[in-house]
Amino acid sequence: MALRTVPRPLLDFADSLEIASFTYPVVETFHSIQGEGFWFGTAAFFIRLAGCDVGCPWCDTKISWNPKRHPQVSVGQLRDQVQVAQPKIIVITGGEPLMHDLYPLTTGLKETGLPLHLETSGAHPLSGHFDWLTLSPKPFKAPLPEIYDHVSELKVVIDQATDFQWAETQAQKIAAEIPQYLQPQWENPASQSLIFDYILAHPEWRLGLQTHKFLGVR
Repeated sequence: MALRTVPRPLLDFADSLEIASFTYPVVETFHSIQGEGFWFGTAAFFIRLAGCDVGCPWCDTKISWNPKRHPQVSVGQLRDQVQVAQPKIIVITGGEPLMHDLYPLTTGLKETGLPLHLETSGAHPLSGHFDWLTLSPKPFKAPLPEIYDHVSELKVVIDQATDFQWAETQAQKIAAEIPQYLQPQWENPASQSLIFDYILAHPEWRLGLQTHKFLGVR
């Protein structure tokens, strides 16, 4: 499958040192496996940025919502951490990463030579240069229209039966060949059986599990 790239304009930075000194509020970084979606099982370095205004009531990372509660970390420091870890891919997640200008971050991280992945709700303008974009749209704050042309995979969280209608409206906005996942809401076991039955009747969808939670790892 060919990777999709988000276009990046020319940056107005004096040199690479200025990019390296640019900072972001970071909740955590960690080296683990990608537990979800198309790249499941791949060694990944995760950078979880702080800040989110989507407001999912069942969010499992509410600690990330307020960016003021987390330290500022430079692009250079993040790049150094990636180079020590030597993963297969880099995943920028949140929170909602697109609340920040991601061009400096992705410019600095591209120096590692590793593919850059973004996990986003799509509710803010697209920025940065990515090789893979996971869209996880939320009805609480819908994606911006321009995001859909850049989607590499679609992941919709299902909490109750009415969420399937939201999932279908989102699937209609992306190309037919894009992988589509329905992910159970972790704190609602009943959502698993809802998805199981739905996929049997709608085989264009795939079951998306948070396997890292089953394994008890980040």
